[in-house]
Amino acid sequence: MSIKRVGIISKPKKVEIREIVPDLLEWLRRHDIEVFIDKETGAIMETKERCLTRNEMPANVDLLVVLGGDGTLLATARALNRKPVPILAVNLGGLGFLTEVTREELYPTLEMVVAGTHETDRRVQIEGELIRADEILTPFLALNDVVLNKGAIARIFDFELRVDGDLVSTYKSDGLIVSTPTGSTAYSLAAGGPIVTPSVEAFLVTPICAHTLTHRPLVLPNTVKIEVTVKSLREAAYLTVDGQVGIAAHSEDVVRMRKADSHVELVRPPSRPYFEILRQKLKWGER
Repeated sequence: MSIKRVGIISKPKKVEIREIVPDLLEWLRRHDIEVFIDKETGAIMETKERCLTRNEMPANVDLLVVLGGDGTLLATARALNRKPVPILAVNLGGLGFLTEVTREELYPTLEMVVAGTHETDRRVQIEGELIRADEILTPFLALNDVVLNKGAIARIFDFELRVDGDLVSTYKSDGLIVSTPTGSTAYSLAAGGPIVTPSVEAFLVTPICAHTLTHRPLVLPNTVKIEVTVKSLREAAYLTVDGQVGIAAHSEDVVRMRKADSHVELVRPPSRPYFEILRQKLKWGER
């Protein structure tokens, strides 16, 4: 695909943005590429480029360059609204499992994209909805995970899990995480879940601090339909999507989840396998 229009989305609070964006704009101009920047970035930059909202970006560009951390990328993925626009994510954050491209790799990776010799990873998404009394309240789309968690009070919740309509168990726990392989290195990993490579066609169900020690993480095929029913009568649980969108879930509310028809396409850094990224991020072999 020929790249004629590029959108730039950043976390403007990062001090590096003022250094990176002007050089990036100049590089794109030299390659006769039309540039758009998100309004958050435009507010801190003195530039003549057209500013768009993040939700407007996907319909107007062939490639999105994201400058920030995993949170910025997750917000960008949500703004795609199912449009298959590839994302080149540059890590300016901390750990950064999703923002795989380093600052030093930005221009070599862009060269490959313009030449059409780059590689991408297609990442599965979860789509679903929160249902209350047979009414759909909140449809959602997640790249990392969907989490049902307790509120501020330290009480154990009951979550009934069904897979394709069959009862798995009722979990007594602080919460329950349903994640994609992409999200296996996020909250699920912190809760004791396994690392699953992005190419595996699976979903993970990971309890958070389960009261029963035999409740272990589950790996399920991503062709199943997952239902979680909140069984707490005393207080609301909280449904959180990719750690960024939250809503209260009451007793007998049902969260239904399945594989989405859409996906997120991430541009891979040149010659850096997934396991090298894991070794680097997790310091494997160093301690």
